[in-house]
Amino acid sequence: MKLEKDKKIDIEEILKGLDKYVPRRRGWHWREGVGRRKIGDFEYYQVSEPLKNSIPLPAAKYFGNIDPQPDCVITTEIASGRFEDDIRRMRMAAWHGADHIMVIRTLGQSHFDGLIEGTPEGVGGVPITRKQVRATRKALDLIEDEVGRPINFHSYVSGIAGPEIAVMFAEEGVNGAHQDPQYNVLYRNVNMVRSFVDAAVAKKIMADADMLQIDGAHNANATAKYGWKVMPELLVQHAINTMYSLKVGMKPENIALSTVPPDAPPAPCIRLDLPYAVALRQLFKNYKIRAQMNTKYIEHDTREATVTHVLNLLISRLTSADIQSTITPDEGRNVPWHYNNINAINTAKQALIGMDGLNEMVKLNFDGELGKKVRELKMRAILFMEEILEVGGYFKAVEAGFFVDSGYYPERNGDGIVRTINGGIGAGTVYKRDKDYMAPVCSHFGYNNLPEGLNKPCDLIDGCTLCKREKIQYIDELDETDNVHNRLKETFEYRKGDKIKPEVEWAGDGVISMNLFLPVDERTAEYAAIKYAEKLGLTDIAVLSKLPMHPAEGTYVEIRGRVQFAIDKNELVIPPEEKILSDEEIEEDIKRKPMKVVAATVGNDEHSVGLREILDIKHGGIEKYGIKVVYLGTSVPVEKLVDAAIEENADAILVSTIITHDDVHIKNMKKVHDLCVEKGIRDRVILVGGGTQITNDLAKSVGFDAGFGRGTKGNQVASFLVKRRREMENEKDS
Repeated sequence: MKLEKDKKIDIEEILKGLDKYVPRRRGWHWREGVGRRKIGDFEYYQVSEPLKNSIPLPAAKYFGNIDPQPDCVITTEIASGRFEDDIRRMRMAAWHGADHIMVIRTLGQSHFDGLIEGTPEGVGGVPITRKQVRATRKALDLIEDEVGRPINFHSYVSGIAGPEIAVMFAEEGVNGAHQDPQYNVLYRNVNMVRSFVDAAVAKKIMADADMLQIDGAHNANATAKYGWKVMPELLVQHAINTMYSLKVGMKPENIALSTVPPDAPPAPCIRLDLPYAVALRQLFKNYKIRAQMNTKYIEHDTREATVTHVLNLLISRLTSADIQSTITPDEGRNVPWHYNNINAINTAKQALIGMDGLNEMVKLNFDGELGKKVRELKMRAILFMEEILEVGGYFKAVEAGFFVDSGYYPERNGDGIVRTINGGIGAGTVYKRDKDYMAPVCSHFGYNNLPEGLNKPCDLIDGCTLCKREKIQYIDELDETDNVHNRLKETFEYRKGDKIKPEVEWAGDGVISMNLFLPVDERTAEYAAIKYAEKLGLTDIAVLSKLPMHPAEGTYVEIRGRVQFAIDKNELVIPPEEKILSDEEIEEDIKRKPMKVVAATVGNDEHSVGLREILDIKHGGIEKYGIKVVYLGTSVPVEKLVDAAIEENADAILVSTIITHDDVHIKNMKKVHDLCVEKGIRDRVILVGGGTQITNDLAKSVGFDAGFGRGTKGNQVASFLVKRRREMENEKDS
């Protein structure tokens, strides 16, 4: 199976032969070819190999459509809860530059008490079943070929099912995972002893599979009452996690610290967050840094989230993050929409490429406040660790409520998370191994009483599932109603048929969003927006965000709802797409033969903005191609416009007309045409009309060569002028 860029990914084909599918590789993959590279007209300092297929940033059209890829891995987090739709989103994300795909929870993989097999596929929003994981990895193997870069697949090895999930991930080619025993203890109330024992087993399996481990220490400042006060604790949590992973046998380069800026504007975030990021990088220089936004401070406003994201990216550049995670406003409003995934990826790519080589031009000032803050954070962290040792170790410290306390260490406010060594989920389930304990499995952690002469434990059973893939028991879905096959049947006409329905999460979900400004207070605006949506025929309506412009003058509202109809592609009337010449081709033609145009708004029309957008070089108008423009202004009589064309020996007349009462726009264009015929220049001058109510068909009906409506750009008009002049030259020659 091979993906074709002009065809949708075929989920049914992905599911075929899934019981026999073998992932093509194991282990984590960092970007290749990192360093300096010339791309287009520019030399970049911090880029990696380009993609074979990609979608560049919108502004790339001004730079030869280049799509430089940053040096660090870029993450996107997906949580639709339906793996068949996640796969489609992964393909979109990869085309925009993501190579670390995290499928995250909507309910919580950490809550599962065992490996789930044959259960409903939508559970939890995470790939918990083997079928989900295998289908996703198979799809990513195909997407890798399409974009030309390995893609890392990632999920969670957490909860008391952690070791079982780690085994399944190792078997199925998962490349990275969150694994953090402290996370289980503090935030999931898993028993301390059970959590650390499970972690040792899971980490050993991950190490042997060459998986990247990302910890979860950042949850402290996302959970704490005052996130910016837990920075010393975060350093301590990272230290415990990294050392534990090392002792289990993980390679330092496969250990990543998940770091989150402790605050966001309106806090003075750079002054607070940069010292923390620098201290982290200095203390853990042998490990990888995975930078992420802080979800605690994400509200509903996409603009606010994007600005905070860019500020975080600045810190990532200054402290050389290895993995850049991307979080969207969806985190703050529980609407995991695919275009927001893409927007976040593009924000990261745009900011990182824009700041390429920043460290070559800007140096951090360690002689001032930055250096003092970095040293202070390190000292507070060391004192915190020393106190943990004084009270008897990590477990005693947790029982004493040391962690996620809202005080700035050594200050304590007594509101930290408290767990007991004998309490929590899975308490009393850890037993000391007997002296003759022996397990015939590989990736085994701890004492194993192996018989002499064995190369590996699983030789006793002719290989374990990590060594002999054919021993893996593949279980398909058992639920007769909630399964991928039924869901695919329900969405068939939207995926493979001729029906089109808007979507943001699942195929055929029919969800749309609308933006409204309502000149009322915030509370009134909310319910007025809902009423507007109801009258437009939407269902399942919800207000996503509200932003007061002024307490009395008005409120901006974003609202979502579902449409109850679909559109048939066969009923669409789609005119042939006009081929726009490249800027280079237009410029070459103008150099070959200079062109002059006269332009004006005619009659009593005073509207000039649209015409100036088409003409002026500042707005990308036709002047930039070397076309000489004689602009006559507004409310120009038709006779004066035609006479000017004769006097200037113009190649074209550009008429702008906005006013439409009594069809004056049609009458004036017809008058221009008739006067050109009367004066004998129609066969050598190009007539172009433009305006909000002008269409190409309308313009041609009154004798013009072309008409351009709302949204027209200068390159479209310039391209037409060049092509029409060529046609006229050919007509003359023949």
